[in-house]
Amino acid sequence: MSQDSQHGKWTISDSEDEDNIIPPTPQKDSNKPSIKPDLERKPDTVTTFFKQERKLSPKRNEDTHSVKEPSAPSMGSEARKAAHVNQTLPVKYESHPSPSVKRKRETEEAGWNLSSSDDETPPPAPKKEPKKSDVSPKKKKTEDKRPPSPHGTSYFKEEPADFFETNLLSMNDMYRFYLNKVTGIPKKFNTGALHIKDILSPMFGTLKESVQFNYCFDIPWMVEQYPPEFRDKPVILVHGEKRESKARLIEQAKPYPQIRFCQAKLDIAFGTHHTKMMLLWYEEGFRVIILTSNLIRADWYQKTQGMWMSPLYPRLPEGSPGTAGESPTNFKSDLLEYLEAYRAPELAEWIDRIKQHDLSETRVYLIGSTPGRYQGPAMEKWGHLRLRKLLSEHTKPVLNEERWHVLGQFSSIGSMGLDKTKWLAAEFQRTLTTLGKVRIKEGRRCAHVYPSVENVRTSLEGYPAGGSLPYSIQTAQKQLWLHSYFHGWHADVTGRSNAMPHIKTYMRVSPDYTQLAWFLVTSANLSKAAWGALEKNNTQIMVRSYELGVLYLPSAFVSIVTVQIPVHF
Repeated sequence: MSQDSQHGKWTISDSEDEDNIIPPTPQKDSNKPSIKPDLERKPDTVTTFFKQERKLSPKRNEDTHSVKEPSAPSMGSEARKAAHVNQTLPVKYESHPSPSVKRKRETEEAGWNLSSSDDETPPPAPKKEPKKSDVSPKKKKTEDKRPPSPHGTSYFKEEPADFFETNLLSMNDMYRFYLNKVTGIPKKFNTGALHIKDILSPMFGTLKESVQFNYCFDIPWMVEQYPPEFRDKPVILVHGEKRESKARLIEQAKPYPQIRFCQAKLDIAFGTHHTKMMLLWYEEGFRVIILTSNLIRADWYQKTQGMWMSPLYPRLPEGSPGTAGESPTNFKSDLLEYLEAYRAPELAEWIDRIKQHDLSETRVYLIGSTPGRYQGPAMEKWGHLRLRKLLSEHTKPVLNEERWHVLGQFSSIGSMGLDKTKWLAAEFQRTLTTLGKVRIKEGRRCAHVYPSVENVRTSLEGYPAGGSLPYSIQTAQKQLWLHSYFHGWHADVTGRSNAMPHIKTYMRVSPDYTQLAWFLVTSANLSKAAWGALEKNNTQIMVRSYELGVLYLPSAFVSIVTVQIPVHF
């Protein structure tokens, strides 16, 4: 489905915020499929952390008020039709789904889905009584199989064996930040990057058990990513599925008795379990991975993703006190507090295991979001107020601070109000511009990196890449002011300009783009649901979703005065 308006052409995608609902239809959960705009980009030059300069100047037809670029993927677009040649209903899972069933993006479909929620389902046509002469014998129904991606059943190609060969000597042990490997780019750009098969391989430890926190799961594919010798080890999947989608997830796991489930409590409307984390318990110790990829093949194939991999944490000596093994960043206690927020008995054993390990080598801070309404000191535990607190306590003002850019880069956009003062340029910008305790005048406004239609069209995946870049038409129409903040995607330094970003990063970068005051990689997109919003005259913050990321601060790296941008950037 696509439609023209004064804002350009708007096409199908998905979104994660509550304003995707069109009254008076029933409300739907966040992160549900909706519609994405073909937005006009403001001509400008911006430096992102992936490239020094980026000029973007799309031409706009003033008569039709639409950008002179091909539209993003849509039900009716020629591009999508071409991508779905010889396919029928690629997003359909059940043989006879009810139109009233609300479905989140299905885990088995590799990150691509079209909306089937109430507010976008057309009313059923009136039933006609068939004439006796029209009735024919029922045909045997064939199994309804979905292709692994919107590109078709033959899109994914098997990578060569050397694709999964990782040289530990080429890895960045100081910052422990890694990009994912991308199929289809020169091999040199995958040096030092990781694939999920690398992460789960014996190279990093002899695995005994694991926990996978995520939003989307393709269980058969996930199991295949474990090496054969670890494939039958116990795994807990922490998810936010409910009702029909939960039943389908459980059905997927039936052939795998080693898999158990932990359902995250989502007590506030429009919240999602969006955290992406692995807990890996080895014979040699314990490891944490905090990442941006879903557990579906498309997220590990031709998208730009990022992750932080912890050191191998050794077991503490018997009889160590409860406070032993803490890091200078309080990572251990913060991780335990985050896990305890699930209030899940399935995680109790893992909480005890973490307490028994030494996490003192950690040099990053944990930034999490958990659903709830928080007041008093608890307000600074989660969301953007947690980030503000850390920036206030562990950073210092810099020379010419007003010239240091604040950059946000994300793959989904939620509702932020009728004007920028409602949230983005108010409480959220105050957080992102915090450096130390001294409050100074506001500097340059934030720049937000979000792929343009041309970025998507020329990407490795083509138009289907837009399925992982949700921004609903209902939300966009209410915040036209946001368009002036947008800058396109460019990642020439890492060879990923054509690998559309599902990574989410936020940072404060120097005017010459050689230093960072801070850097955050996280699951949190640009939305109040993810970061939280102040309420009750700023005495309460309400957070809807589970999110998790890690913050890099210069003060945590003792031998460094200012963090130099790593080679991956």
